[in-house]
Amino acid sequence: MSRRPTAPRHAIDISEENGVRCLHFGSDWVQGAMRVARPWSLELEYTRDMMTGLLLDPPTSQPRRILQIGLGCGSLTKFCYRHLPAAQITVVEINPQVEFVARQYFKLPDDPARLKIVDGCGADFILGGDSHFDWIMVDGYDPDARTGPLDTLPFFQACRARLSEDGLFVANFLGRSKGFRESVARLGEAFDQRTLALPACDSGNVVLLASHGHAVSVDANTLAERADAVRATTQLNAHPLLKRLKLAAQHNGALQF
Repeated sequence: MSRRPTAPRHAIDISEENGVRCLHFGSDWVQGAMRVARPWSLELEYTRDMMTGLLLDPPTSQPRRILQIGLGCGSLTKFCYRHLPAAQITVVEINPQVEFVARQYFKLPDDPARLKIVDGCGADFILGGDSHFDWIMVDGYDPDARTGPLDTLPFFQACRARLSEDGLFVANFLGRSKGFRESVARLGEAFDQRTLALPACDSGNVVLLASHGHAVSVDANTLAERADAVRATTQLNAHPLLKRLKLAAQHNGALQF
């Protein structure tokens, strides 16, 4: 049993420029961003990459139980809440102040029936429970851009065990960090190499995906059709993501992992 870490005491700051409100943890590093005129949209490129699951085959593309580790300003949470109405969403956030700020300044919904916020360590939550989720989305960093226990082999193995059949694991990593290759190797070991790394965003963020259950295999034409459908129903322009998926695909143009 790991020792439960105390809640961080770092500063939480908010900046706003050109209609975009940003969350910071005591530094210039952006921990989340919201366009004030479109609070339900995904402002940062890597958050759009983290919605790749919408382009995959059912039931993976239609999650009913979503776990998010790391709340930030609530961008992913709000998007899933609005556009996946059948989903129950659980968010684990280690710093209770982050939830307060997300509600006060970033329009996080207050709906306990569909959205549950858990104060605590995401690694402890994963390692200490037995409930299952269709999507597990990990985006947890401290002010120094460290992931701590969220980037370990036991954590990744526990995430795989907590996924439902055909569940999807998605995580945000920093591709420019010294330990990035080791992170990819650990995730691959935990998921029997059934992983996919998207090309790095301009910010340096790299989204990694890992599948559980049946192998993921979607051809380019189907991906394009689904991107059109996603844009029609959510206003999320997934076509730039298609180009990035094409770069990541290594099997005759089909997305496989």
